[in-house]
Amino acid sequence: MRFCRFICWFGLVCLSLASLADERQTRAQDMLYQQVSLMALVNSESKFEQYRSLLSQHSLSPSELKPIEHEIAQFWLSRQIPIRNSSTNHLGDPFIRAMALEPELNGYLQIQNRIRHLHWLAQQGWWQPIIIDELIRPSKKHPSIPTIAKRLWLLGDAERSATTSTLLDEKLSSALKRFQRRHGLQPDAIIGPETMKWLNVQPIERARMLANNFVLKAEFMAQRGDQFLVINIPAFEMALFSKGRVELESRVIVGKPYRPTPLLSGAISNVVINPSWRVPKKILYNDLLPHVRKDGNYIAEGNFDVFDRSNNLVVRTAQQWSDLARGPFPYRFVQRPGYNNTLGRYKFYFPNDFSIFLHDTSNPKLFERSNRALSSGCIRVENVEGLANWMAANLVKDKQTWVDRHAERTRTQWFALNSTLNVHLVYWTAWIDEHNQAQFRNDIYQLQTLNTLEDRAGAQINDL
Repeated sequence: MRFCRFICWFGLVCLSLASLADERQTRAQDMLYQQVSLMALVNSESKFEQYRSLLSQHSLSPSELKPIEHEIAQFWLSRQIPIRNSSTNHLGDPFIRAMALEPELNGYLQIQNRIRHLHWLAQQGWWQPIIIDELIRPSKKHPSIPTIAKRLWLLGDAERSATTSTLLDEKLSSALKRFQRRHGLQPDAIIGPETMKWLNVQPIERARMLANNFVLKAEFMAQRGDQFLVINIPAFEMALFSKGRVELESRVIVGKPYRPTPLLSGAISNVVINPSWRVPKKILYNDLLPHVRKDGNYIAEGNFDVFDRSNNLVVRTAQQWSDLARGPFPYRFVQRPGYNNTLGRYKFYFPNDFSIFLHDTSNPKLFERSNRALSSGCIRVENVEGLANWMAANLVKDKQTWVDRHAERTRTQWFALNSTLNVHLVYWTAWIDEHNQAQFRNDIYQLQTLNTLEDRAGAQINDL
């Protein structure tokens, strides 16, 4: 009798252990499935899509899992992104091996959850193009409103899942504003071409944007030092990082699409108070001389000095300048420091081949625009005082002169730094923010593979 009981107990233990092993195998495959799902969105090679299919359909043997685990590890390591543990491939427990392969990245779980949700949405067949032929304003009716309301709910911006009302009411307007803010649009609750373009972006395209930009940002951050400045061009945002935390943030203005701000890295070596502005030749010919042709007083009113090729100051009457601007113009402009100087109060100089730097602006109202691709290439910083004060407190050598020079507005003063501050101009069009909200931005320079969202998303809207 005791022997029979022992056999029964032993059998139950074996079944329990087998069940536990199966559960760990299932969980391991699910974790690997989520990883290769992200990689299939980033990597155009078919192997990750094949792995995704295998992991979703079959319980794989250890020998079948090994090549998949190897490719996952190589994906992260080739991008210098650390994983939890790279020395567990000899262990027999597939769940421990799967956990060890996950990257050590903030926000990894959030991005995986969002991609999983977007994959699910893509399978439902709900994303037929919404077509409108007029602007839809708050408190107005339109037959597309119920479909738009459902789409906002599916994307997490609206609270209610369904409505038959064709009215753009207050609650739906609030949801639209949330959606517009998440896409870098003016939050006015007016449904127009830009809002419709983003509403029509297919879920799989959203997933691809998030995955690609997540890996781009992770690869970038994994190779950074303790202290650096980063400007995300499509987001029109700047962040100052120090010892792993954000010390300062600001909205910025970047180059127009036909005068793009280049992607580059450098090191700020000097800060200038009350800078003068040496007008680049392209800006002189394209922007300033047309004003001079209309009115030669533009030079005096803008506080410009004009120099010839021998660096001699040239003085002419307003009419003479207007006439000279109509032909060959062998002169250069330098705007004197002052309240109306284009560069404003501060310039942050870092050597580069494009004559790009960070600076203040004489027109701060431009920061209120949602699309801030407005400059000729340089970066204008809204919180320029905050950045200047941080530089003065942490990097400027001659702090007393810094204090003294702030009483003046017409005298230029260059300041050397104790150490340079690395600055990086990057290009990320999608990310998960600190509130676990998916953020998307227009590919303003058409640099990423999703450079024609309207076409790929099937967005259809008539000219309004």
